[in-house]
Amino acid sequence: MRRYFQAHQIEVLTNCPIKQILLKLETSGRLAKWAIELGEHDISYHPRTSIKGQALADFLLEIPDEGGSIKEKVWAVEGAPTDSNSWTLYTDGASSREGSGAGLILTSPEGEEVTYALRFDFHTSNNEAEYEALLAGLRLAKQIGAKAVTALTDSRLAANQVNGSFKVRDQRMGRYVKMVKQLVKLFRQFTIKQIPRSENKREDALSKLASTCFDHLSKKVLVEVLRERSIDEQQVNALTTTGPTWMTPFREYL
Repeated sequence: MRRYFQAHQIEVLTNCPIKQILLKLETSGRLAKWAIELGEHDISYHPRTSIKGQALADFLLEIPDEGGSIKEKVWAVEGAPTDSNSWTLYTDGASSREGSGAGLILTSPEGEEVTYALRFDFHTSNNEAEYEALLAGLRLAKQIGAKAVTALTDSRLAANQVNGSFKVRDQRMGRYVKMVKQLVKLFRQFTIKQIPRSENKREDALSKLASTCFDHLSKKVLVEVLRERSIDEQQVNALTTTGPTWMTPFREYL
């Protein structure tokens, strides 16, 4: 958006003394670099007035309720017993200029881990990479034979959209959510939760390694290259027989 910022005056509403910090004569190091980069824009700083509901939002942010801010939803097949031996699925996706990738760790009830890495041969956003990681983890759990899965992700958007707390406004995100719910039906029980990024460091590092190169990954890590998005359906054309043609004798000969 640099060209748009250069064409218009920018008003920054903030209660922080950003202008005074950037205009200090003794500014050096990183602050001096920022001041030079921002100097090409026509920026004016104004104090931010109170926003309706801001006090309540700040209060909820600082003192969350005991149940957490995200509603957890448990999918269970009717008539199936609740499975306490649930597999735990940690997922994370990463997207950068060098590429996109995903990392996941599937842990059995006995504590055995299956580490998996994906690299995407197509451009994805961070949200799409998170969904691709979740879908890959669900497919892996189904292949292993897991009946109950608890998915843990640091993506607030993915966790809330799958739980139904957030409305899905983007069409592509809607297709991802639909595919996740289709895979969820294959398990007797499924739960998805959001966890802090600090508790997802291994998967985050794995996804970043997968987004750049597979050479640094251990031999214990299962790796795969995904050629196309999970939501992209392959076009299949129906073939109709029209009787003998000029190719018929050649095909019979071969």
